[in-house]
Amino acid sequence: MTNADIEDMFSRLGPVTIKRMFGGKGIYHAGLIVAVEFKGEILLKADADSAIAFEAAGARQWTYEGRKGKPIKMPYWSVPESALDDADEMAQWVRLAYEAALRVSPA
Repeated sequence: MTNADIEDMFSRLGPVTIKRMFGGKGIYHAGLIVAVEFKGEILLKADADSAIAFEAAGARQWTYEGRKGKPIKMPYWSVPESALDDADEMAQWVRLAYEAALRVSPA
């Protein structure tokens, strides 16, 4: 996914900064990480409050295999399928990711 594609996806939130990280990209708004791009997929930040909505919409949580085969759950979720072709719905999910970033950000 190109930086222009990412900027377009997040345009209703406002300007984003995209930085390379861990073989992917970190996507920041107002200095807070709101999403990552990894292997061509956007994963939106969630917390205990918003993860419920992501799960209900059929999104999947990013996990990887840790030491001894134990799955490690990350605070990022796939974009719900229905939002991929609907700019209004995408804007809602992106806003939810930013709100999660605000809640977990140290004061």
